[in-house]
Amino acid sequence: MGSGGIVYMKLLEYKAHEIFRLFGLPCSEGFVVSSAGELNNIKASLNYPVVIKAQVQTGGRGKAGGVQFADNFQELAEISTAIFDMKIKNLPVKKVFITSKTDIKKEMYLSFTLDRKHKLPVMIFCPDGGIDINEIAELYPEKVVKVLLHPALEIDDYYIQYAIDKSGLEDKYNKSFKDICRKLYKIFIEKDCLLAEINPLVANMEDNLLALDGKIDIDDNALFRHPDIQSFRDEMEDNLLVLDARKYNFLYIPIKNEGNIAVISNGSGMIMSSIDLISKKGLTVTSALDLGGGATADRINEALKIIASNPRVNTIFINIFGGITRCDEIARGVESAMDKLGKTHLVLRLEGTNKDKGLEILQKIQGSIRMAEGLTHAVGILSGELN
Repeated sequence: MGSGGIVYMKLLEYKAHEIFRLFGLPCSEGFVVSSAGELNNIKASLNYPVVIKAQVQTGGRGKAGGVQFADNFQELAEISTAIFDMKIKNLPVKKVFITSKTDIKKEMYLSFTLDRKHKLPVMIFCPDGGIDINEIAELYPEKVVKVLLHPALEIDDYYIQYAIDKSGLEDKYNKSFKDICRKLYKIFIEKDCLLAEINPLVANMEDNLLALDGKIDIDDNALFRHPDIQSFRDEMEDNLLVLDARKYNFLYIPIKNEGNIAVISNGSGMIMSSIDLISKKGLTVTSALDLGGGATADRINEALKIIASNPRVNTIFINIFGGITRCDEIARGVESAMDKLGKTHLVLRLEGTNKDKGLEILQKIQGSIRMAEGLTHAVGILSGELN
């Protein structure tokens, strides 16, 4: 999940490189291994020196020791073993990308993303790139060129030329830079990206431009158009409850490996508000599930079974604002799931369409259910302040 409640799929570097190559964008060739033992399978294909890159869904790998160099196979094996044993920003390294080292003459930064203020795609280019791009942007903002684009399947040449002129990019790079911009923007549009980034975009010693590292974030709402990315997402996920939830188009969110409260709601904003207020009471939410819109009784039944499958959970807070989702459907789903929930306590807050019908159904259910008149009231019940 991204900032502001936007949910996206963050591709690992090697997958971004696969897409780069598919669109004809020049990038470094490489090999992906899932353990140090797999290195023997690629031993004969390697050209030293090589770069070993940890594949994790976060930035800051280089400074954390997740990007290192090896001059021979023994060094490669030792370094890869060490990288597989590390965590980067608390994320375990499950894959390593190995590629030949590139002698770099110049580093640059290039990306396409969405400008929320103007509601348009924006091209961002800086003639200086690399791991310190954020510091460069902060200290020397005049070096960063931003060009708002008219949304289209192709980028017009004058947008790219403006970035070239504004940044002072050397003429010898113009032709290949324009080609890379067109291809990266094509990826951005066709893959429904929220971000398509090359950092660094390098010039090697022969002045050829090359995407040395790539980052691609794809809007989760568009994944149904990209079955290859869906498969990649499921391969990366080892939480069975997340995978079970996806079968019903739910979003299951593991939050902490502690606490005993789970939250079910119909919208990321509702979930975050619930978690925030619960946390302020000193309680811990261990997991959450986003129903989306239009949940039926059968889907509520499945949602409750999934969320209750977490053995930590003994209390479930269901926070529903019914529009498309009808409160009586929520109530029927709760009714059908009660015999599977055992001693799990339920706290429900229902507002909206068919609320009265929903309350009538819930009042007849045998089991540990508490009704709340609002979010604050529900949190009071969860904290024990209100009986």
